[in-house]
Order: sequence, then structure tokens, then C-alpha cells
Amino acid sequence: MRVFRRHGFRRSSIEQAADEAGLTRQALYHHFPSKEALFRAGLERLYEKALAAEAAAAKAAEDSGASLADILIAEIGARLGTLFAALEGSPHLEELFSEHLAQARDLYQAYSVRFGAEVAATIARVSRARKLKLASGVTAAELARCVEMAIHGTKSAYPAMQPADAFLSQLAVMLRMLVAGAFVPQAAPPSGKSKREKS
Repeated sequence: MRVFRRHGFRRSSIEQAADEAGLTRQALYHHFPSKEALFRAGLERLYEKALAAEAAAAKAAEDSGASLADILIAEIGARLGTLFAALEGSPHLEELFSEHLAQARDLYQAYSVRFGAEVAATIARVSRARKLKLASGVTAAELARCVEMAIHGTKSAYPAMQPADAFLSQLAVMLRMLVAGAFVPQAAPPSGKSKREKS
């Protein structure tokens, strides 16, 4: 991935990747029959790291008592932060984003399903634990789908998801609004005083 980040997909070669890994070209070809296969393997590893970062961030935010919106922001931020970090500083960001869809659309789609399932599991788990009630007709899976749509919608304003801080800030606003609208407002807890005590 360092080679692809440095040279872009089109100008990278198996020879450059082999040099970076300290291998001969033949040794690398033994594992990856083409530059495209190497790129796909790098993307798959990156997606797995992003999934692990997402799950760890959700757990840490839950354990700290954060709100559901803040848990989701931490979770999605960790996922995207992992992806951003892999390409940080590359002058070939747009090319790499477009090539990742051209070379590995099936991987992208499969991991999109897994990312969405992770978000849905977080929503369901936190809702159960905190007795949060989703609005009529809304399920954890549907809210997770809306979260993923918010990510893609934010990408339309920031096509290469850059600058990353502006992209994540705008996404956080959208996630807070989604969560606020998806749940039935909780009744205020009783004050503990009877009418006689109040008068």
C-alpha cells in the first residue's frame, strides 16, 4: 500500500512492491499473480483493519458511557480514520479511490455489508442496554443503512473525503441528527417528590 500511495495504481509495479517488501519479483509473483491481485489483497487487509478499529472504538465509547450518537461517531471515525491513514499524504488519492472501485468493486460491496452490520449491531446492543426505543417503523438495520447513506452523502460534498477533518465534522453533525430523529424521546425521570412535598 505504501507503493500504491507513493506512485498511484497505474504507475506502480510489482517490481516496486517487491523492492519495498525486500523480496525478489519472482517471490512476490508466487503470492500475487498480478499488480491487480496485490492491490486487492492490500485493500482487503485495509478493510479488515478498519473493521477491527471500528469494533474497538465502539466498545471503548460504550464502556465510557458515551451517548449512542457519540458511540457511532467514534465507531465510524475509527473506520474512516484507518482508511484515511493508509492513503495519507498521497498525491494520487482520487486515482486510488477510483481504482479501488474498478479493481475491487466486489470487495467494496462485501465490506460495505459488513460495516453496515457492525453499525446495526452497535445500535441494537446500545438500545437494549440503555432501554432506548426506536421510533415506529425504524429498526436497527434501517438506522444503520441511513448511517451508511449519510457517509456516502457526505462524500458527495468531499469526493476524496478530504480535508478529512471537515468531512468527519460534517458527518458527525449528520449522525447526531439521524440518531435524534430515530428514537422516541425518553420521559424525564420523576423528581422523587410527591405533590404534597412540592407545595
